[in-house]
Amino acid sequence: MFIKILIVVVFLAIIISLGSGAFALVGDKGNSKKLVNSLTVRITLSVLLFGLLVIAYLTGLIQPHGILPNSQF
Repeated sequence: MFIKILIVVVFLAIIISLGSGAFALVGDKGNSKKLVNSLTVRITLSVLLFGLLVIAYLTGLIQPHGILPNSQF
């Protein structure tokens, strides 16, 4: 259960970083330092989230839900 909470927290941090970058893009027309920092944080968090998902799957902490695409009822 802890890993699922951690995945949601990292995902929410990515969303917050996205909003921060959008605010920096619109608000600071000439200062791109905040925008670059926001992008760096978002990329780092995205790589961390991907790594967490892979590790959690490989260790059996999370499992696919079992719904297959194009399946017949």
